[in-house]
Amino acid sequence: MAPLRWGIVSAGLISHDFVNAVGIYPETEHKVLAIAARNQNSANEFAKLHGIPIAYEGYDKLAKDPNIDAVYIGVINPMHYDIGILMLDHGKHILCEKPLCMNEKQARKLLNYAKAKKLFIMEAIWSRFFPAYIELKEKINNGEFGEIKEVEVEFGFPLFSIDRVQKKNLGGGTILDLGVYTIQICQWVFGQEPASIKASGKVNDEGVDIYVEAELKYPNGGVGKMKTSGIEKLSNVAVVKGTKGTFTLHDFWCPIKITNIDGNIKTYEIGKGKLDFKYQNSAGLRFEAEEVRQCVNAGKLEPSSVSHNDSLIIAKIQDELRKQIGVKYPEDD
Repeated sequence: MAPLRWGIVSAGLISHDFVNAVGIYPETEHKVLAIAARNQNSANEFAKLHGIPIAYEGYDKLAKDPNIDAVYIGVINPMHYDIGILMLDHGKHILCEKPLCMNEKQARKLLNYAKAKKLFIMEAIWSRFFPAYIELKEKINNGEFGEIKEVEVEFGFPLFSIDRVQKKNLGGGTILDLGVYTIQICQWVFGQEPASIKASGKVNDEGVDIYVEAELKYPNGGVGKMKTSGIEKLSNVAVVKGTKGTFTLHDFWCPIKITNIDGNIKTYEIGKGKLDFKYQNSAGLRFEAEEVRQCVNAGKLEPSSVSHNDSLIIAKIQDELRKQIGVKYPEDD
């Protein structure tokens, strides 16, 4: 199997972690060949730090590079759609950071365009490729929970100084930044679109949500209870409750520890990068990169663990949460 040749879109902190995580794999499997940033200095510094051979100013040059198979898009949320289209126009497979786009309308257009181009695209819901998530899904499929009644999940940090969460023009708000995680774990467990959604929350002076509580009711009678906060740190666990037992994902968005149905605690190793990571458990970003490689080499256009339909349902839920709370972006018009 040939190595997947990566181009990186944006020299930000998450891109640093992604490249560092991919570097855990041998170059016979993954090679990062180019970095593109808005200015040349940022690209040069990133390339030097990570040993990347090519540094581009601007994203067009990366899109046109014939030696790149796939791109990792790590720019701010409002840029995902346009850069996604640009990369697809030049034959690149895509791993795009969450949220895939600003709303369901954009996400649907981007996914349909990728299908028309016969190119792979995946929303980077890295959580689902952690061993803990795979184990959870196996237990669900094996019926070990009995009937699953509830998922209770909350995700919050004090994010007052984080512009990409606080500012509307940067695609801010906890629904897009944190809510994608709380929604996706409910979807991972229940596997169907909610029948009803009830939400309440608070918005800041910019008009983006900084606190959200929501209840997702599913056709099978299950309930997803979620909270997101940019005001304070929450428990940041997800608890799956069934008639036969309870399963807890600690630091649920990137879990290396679970409390199993039998009450025993289990931990996982996820590897170490050559450099320090900027965010928690970012070595686990390598799992989604490997999924992309496996899918691309198999000729698949989407993965089963984060299907196009999964991303559309998540986007639709985000749209409904924002509608109920009163958060609107220019992209919604």
